Amino acid sequence: MEVKSNAPTRRSFAAGVTAAGLFSIVPRHVLGGQGVVAPSDKVTIAAIGMGRQGMFVSMDLMARPEVQMVAVCDCNEASKDYAEYGENATLKAARNLLGPGYENWGDDLASPGFANLTHIFRTSLGVGGRTPAKRLVEACYGSRKPSGSYKGCNAYADYRELLAKESGVDAVYVATPDHWHAPISIAAMRKGKHVLCQKPMTHSIGEARRMAAVARETKVATSVTVNNPSTQESQTIKRWIEDGAIGAVREVHNWSSRPFWPQGVERPAEAMAVPQGLDWDMWLGPAVERPYHKAYLPFSWRGWVDFGCGSFGDMGCYSFAGLFHILNLTPPTAVESTTSEPHAETYPLASTVHLDFPANGSRKPLRLSWYDGGLMPPRPAGLPDGLQRLFRQRGEGVMYVGDKGYILAGFNGQNPQVFPESKKYVWKPAAGAAREQDRAIGQWLLACKGGPRPNADIISQETVTEALLLGCLAQRIPFERHLWDSANLRVTTSEAATKLVDPPWRGKWMPS
Repeated sequence: MEVKSNAPTRRSFAAGVTAAGLFSIVPRHVLGGQGVVAPSDKVTIAAIGMGRQGMFVSMDLMARPEVQMVAVCDCNEASKDYAEYGENATLKAARNLLGPGYENWGDDLASPGFANLTHIFRTSLGVGGRTPAKRLVEACYGSRKPSGSYKGCNAYADYRELLAKESGVDAVYVATPDHWHAPISIAAMRKGKHVLCQKPMTHSIGEARRMAAVARETKVATSVTVNNPSTQESQTIKRWIEDGAIGAVREVHNWSSRPFWPQGVERPAEAMAVPQGLDWDMWLGPAVERPYHKAYLPFSWRGWVDFGCGSFGDMGCYSFAGLFHILNLTPPTAVESTTSEPHAETYPLASTVHLDFPANGSRKPLRLSWYDGGLMPPRPAGLPDGLQRLFRQRGEGVMYVGDKGYILAGFNGQNPQVFPESKKYVWKPAAGAAREQDRAIGQWLLACKGGPRPNADIISQETVTEALLLGCLAQRIPFERHLWDSANLRVTTSEAATKLVDPPWRGKWMPS
């Protein structure tokens, strides 16, 4: 991706994406070793939502010898207007997955060029949709056969048809826009399918409560695509804090350079013709009906309150998953937000959000503050020059404030540093790469085969999602302190805010 102004460079943005918990695509031979997995030992998977995230994580899954992708689903047949993390990144990743001999595969799927999503954000456009996804799946498995041919992937426009017909599917990967995560995940779990769900887990707090309840009821293997609870950095920071490296933690500050997509805008006044191959009614699904306009999709849906969760929901789910694990957080008791000019249908361009958490065991009460849109927390006085420069340079980061010092790290805990400095608390990454089973996908696949619950399963992420979406709620009703009753899913100080906790789905999509 290319950016202008003071936004991150293409290289730093790509590095941030990898750090944020997305997955690099490596050829099958790197992961597969020498052995061949018997068909009976494979996890058969259907992918639902074949945009950028759906395509890339599906490629990560197909690279694993224990996975067999058998179906894909998207209400969009095909288009080349999806935002990419790098020039022609989707096609390059596909060719890398296919391996030697496929260097020129899919020339017709190449990026048509670049587009400006905002005045500071320019992105390469890439391919997505059910037809190119099916083509890639069959090319991938065909590349492993002497004949070079494979025909065994079905493509669907409606996830309900997929779940009805694909009775042999073990698991589904849900990579739709946020407003579809809960309806599809719940339907899949009720069909007995294991579920890997893109972040954020749900679009509303009520959905998170119901989704976790269904996960407990069905006992299928689940995970959200966040790695932070399992990283070496999170384990190290947790150990330092519990060892008293900075004393009792009173504050945590977490900041992001997002959004890169439009926020703080009004609904388009005009309607546009629906593109050929897109089922607009299906794309809207449980969201309130409105005319089609290209301002909503793809990628830009993140900023619209009916479809996404803004920059906080997009990025906070990564860091919050780690913060909850490190600090043993329970649901917050209050939230308040200060924002740039509020808009009814989109999240603000910039905001701060403050969440208050109660004491838990030996941990004292603390305040967790979020900053986005280029805002950052006040710089602590007395930091040495090296850390001062580091603080200024980090467009995204996290800082733990204790009564004896600070821990400053990258957004997901990268390269943590303690101040005042101590030889006892120095970050030393373990030699070699982290074990694959310590990543969200690897843990989930093990759980699909009867292994332990993943660290980021739907049940554990219920409370994380509740806090995250409470912050999103405060962004929509800013400049007020909202008191939160978690047990009863109520904002006790605002009926208007309570209505946002569990908004109804559009009539025909209401669950039976």
